[in-house]
Amino acid sequence: MRRSMSTAAEGPLAKFKVSGGVNGEFTAKLYTDEMPITTSNFMDLAETGFYDGIHFHRVINNFMLQFGCPHAKDPKSPRAGTGGPNPGTKFQLYGDDAVITRDPRTGCIPDEFTSKISNKPGTLSMANTGQPNSGGSQFFVNTVHNSYLDWFDGSTPSRHPVFGEVVEGMDVVKEIEKTQTNNRDSPLDPVKLETIEIIKE
Repeated sequence: MRRSMSTAAEGPLAKFKVSGGVNGEFTAKLYTDEMPITTSNFMDLAETGFYDGIHFHRVINNFMLQFGCPHAKDPKSPRAGTGGPNPGTKFQLYGDDAVITRDPRTGCIPDEFTSKISNKPGTLSMANTGQPNSGGSQFFVNTVHNSYLDWFDGSTPSRHPVFGEVVEGMDVVKEIEKTQTNNRDSPLDPVKLETIEIIKE
């Protein structure tokens, strides 16, 4: 196997374009060295158009924005928050020959509890059900420092590994955070992700 080495500052970027209740763009750097499986899974889904047209289905002020469920293409779907990648699909590790197969039953990927990167404001973190290896396509953007979500914190059962960080357009993230929501924490004026462009340096 071969790995191309890049620091967090030099790694690939993901440019998010949103529309609807909030219009704009924000860009995140991806921690490909620290989180190779998680970032490669994310890049594969972005580059194959999996995320295009999905809405932010859970937005909580002073907490986070959650995204990535395919059922949330319909912003009113009661199944929003329950979906993930197609089971048994494959992706290649970034800068490596290795190929990872998503779980044949759930479409989930292995947990990467390796790098102690905290859930600080602007970081991208994997969503999961609380069970081992239950992350797939859903993730959230922290809008405050949610250190109790760190996999290495230990104060709660929550274990959510960070795999990237917003480096531009945090004002757009904060605007989404402030949007009005219903009793399910879904924006009343839906916010749709048009595209995620992966920029590899």
